[in-house]
Amino acid sequence: MSNSGPKSLLERAYTDAVEQVDEMDETRTRVLDAAYEQFSRMGIQRSTMEDVARRAGVSRITVYRRFETKDALVEQVVRREFRRYFDQFLADIQQAETPADRVVLGFVSALRAIRRNPLFSGLSAAEPDLLMGSMISDEGRTLATVREFVAGQLRREQRAGNVPGDLDTDFVAEMMVRVSGSFLAIPSELIDLDDEEQLAEVARRYLVPMLNPPPASGGTGR
Repeated sequence: MSNSGPKSLLERAYTDAVEQVDEMDETRTRVLDAAYEQFSRMGIQRSTMEDVARRAGVSRITVYRRFETKDALVEQVVRREFRRYFDQFLADIQQAETPADRVVLGFVSALRAIRRNPLFSGLSAAEPDLLMGSMISDEGRTLATVREFVAGQLRREQRAGNVPGDLDTDFVAEMMVRVSGSFLAIPSELIDLDDEEQLAEVARRYLVPMLNPPPASGGTGR
């Protein structure tokens, strides 16, 4: 993962999940909870810091002491949701017994987590440019963060002897992430993204085979 430039929200959330960063400030947590509910219900553009303070049951000054600007508050709310996504992803794949099962569960978990999250689904519908625009206009840092996360899981499978040692984990991870991301960014007329059985079948047929790709032919591979 590149260290150049400021970290994206997803990079910071990924770090929080891996390092198990915990929040101990109860008032800060209350404000974040209130902001999450406010943004999910009303959207970010229509919400003010006063709205968040009222919902949290604290003064506006208290909110500003924790978050200097509305943008800073929005960033922390979205970052926390990404952190929860990573935590849930790791919990979901622990239920699987084989690498193939983990790929399937991971794919379904990723789409379910984003599509069923009230904040993300609400923003995607009401303010798509605000969320998706920031994720695709950050010079590839968001994609790189998720790719590194998935590649790390694939390297764990390699160390355990569950997938071929010569598997190009970074390339396979990138392909998996791009497939998942395309479903989130562009609605499908062929696949019901709320049908988990159908999503699982897509993963079994098209993602799982990536764990055992055919050898490159004619020396044109990576």
